[in-house]
Amino acid sequence: MRRGKKIWVLGLIVVMLLSLVAGCGSKKTEPVQNKQVDNYVIQLGYYNCDHMVAACVAKDAGIYKELGLNVNVTGNGSVPEAMAAGKMDAGYIGTDGLMFAHMKGSPIMMAANNHTSGSYYLVASNSIKSAKDLVGKKVALGTDAEKNDPNWVAMSAKLGIPADSSKYENFDMDLQTKYSTMKAGQLAGYLCCDPWGSMAEYEKTGHILVSNIDNVKNNQALCCCFALREGFVKDHPDLAKKLLIAHTKSIEYIYLHPVKAAKIFAENYKVPVEVAMMTIYKKTGGEGRTLTWKVDKTQINNYFKAASTLEAYKETESVDKWVNTSILDKSGADDFDTFIKTKVDSVFPVGMSYEDWKAKAQEVDEKL
Repeated sequence: MRRGKKIWVLGLIVVMLLSLVAGCGSKKTEPVQNKQVDNYVIQLGYYNCDHMVAACVAKDAGIYKELGLNVNVTGNGSVPEAMAAGKMDAGYIGTDGLMFAHMKGSPIMMAANNHTSGSYYLVASNSIKSAKDLVGKKVALGTDAEKNDPNWVAMSAKLGIPADSSKYENFDMDLQTKYSTMKAGQLAGYLCCDPWGSMAEYEKTGHILVSNIDNVKNNQALCCCFALREGFVKDHPDLAKKLLIAHTKSIEYIYLHPVKAAKIFAENYKVPVEVAMMTIYKKTGGEGRTLTWKVDKTQINNYFKAASTLEAYKETESVDKWVNTSILDKSGADDFDTFIKTKVDSVFPVGMSYEDWKAKAQEVDEKL
């Protein structure tokens, strides 16, 4: 009896061992790559301009971390040049700048929109009472603005002042230097994006003479986009897809949590929270829904057609050569128009005054 029991137990052990071996054998057939995690550190850059605030929001709001992305975010660098050299994988850069870089052989693509335009200003010091007072004065328009900046040409025409930068004592400076130089009384005016227009009004060191909002209304505007390096997309397709989702989620966060986004903005751009609120208001409602990931090729073509009278824009490249939304389309990201219609319009309708928008924004974020 005992011998029979021993044989039965031994047989059971053999069966169990065979099962384990069979199990191990089946596991060996599983694709190894499915278990691998891509820990590649993504290098991402952006400029010191409010239009590109989605970069620091994605970082500080934890969106990159939530998606399992390891992203090193660098502000105010030479993004297109770094991407062309393979030192940066993604970036928030001027859309026309990307196109010109691509024409010269830079392996980068526009993978999503970021900001259609607007919030681009000609700011004047308090000593300037009318636009004509700027002529002959010290200004920071950038090199050959009449050849390189369609927005300046349109704004100068609207104000009735020369577009020719030689009619002014013109300088080329970075954004923050423009503001600090004017604040010190050494500059009569400058071209800028926010927060340096809102900052001038907030600190009462200057005033906005005109913005490029007319170009937005005429569907002839272009600002900045979310770009990817082609080699990065090829080597890390899953990360590229997640990075695009992070971009869209960051913009959604800015629309839905403007106070929290403003605090992140203020910390990264070293400006008061009120200034950050002023500029986020303009991006998300004051000037329309200009902060977006939606790509409109018609709008891009309209911009280049309008700009074709400028010397620098005589030769351009077809959008189909440098715009590639296939990764965004396959990423599973929300549709921008649907997002706005279902989650934003009822809370922050376009046309709200800044004070009403601010009160509502504080109410929304206080509930969280």
